[in-house]
Amino acid sequence: MMSRYSNLKYSDLDRWSSFWYQIAEVSALQPESILEIGVGDKTVNNYFKTAGKKVTSLDIDEATKPDVVGSVEKIPFPDKRFEVVLCAEVLEHLPFEKFKTCLSEIKRVAVKNLILTLPHWGRHFSAEFRLPFFRRIGWQYKSALFPITNKVGEHFWEIGKQGFDLGTVRSAILTSGFSIEKDYIMFESPYHHMFVLEVKQ
Repeated sequence: MMSRYSNLKYSDLDRWSSFWYQIAEVSALQPESILEIGVGDKTVNNYFKTAGKKVTSLDIDEATKPDVVGSVEKIPFPDKRFEVVLCAEVLEHLPFEKFKTCLSEIKRVAVKNLILTLPHWGRHFSAEFRLPFFRRIGWQYKSALFPITNKVGEHFWEIGKQGFDLGTVRSAILTSGFSIEKDYIMFESPYHHMFVLEVKQ
């Protein structure tokens, strides 16, 4: 039976761009061990396994065939088990009231870093310039004018929707035991917001 993730409607160009950013940010940290929470179509997981990285997958959905079936709310691993945890497009599937609890649970099993991506709703404007012998120059802006409040699809909340501005999300992260090394909207995938977090010792 084909997984609901094994189709181009799920793995569209926007999501493939997000996969690249996830791989790039995790790779930059050069971890010895990785926990991926939420495996999706396994693109990122397969990349790291092919690259010889020690990566373990965790998903609550048995149909995705993760290494371990389990919830981000109660991760079935001992403390400080993984150098880096990757959690991409997962936590918005739970009510925001559980966001800090889940972050604290991730912090428990992470030694150094969490790579976190979340959906960022809003009207997006961008421009890009490419000239020979020069670096690419890009500009982007996201507006949350007239934020909507309703739950859309499987998401309980998204950055930019009413009550969930970026400042609120950053504050929740900082009070859950992480420092924010960097965060940004992915240029080629503006619906996704990347956070590179470090565990506070």
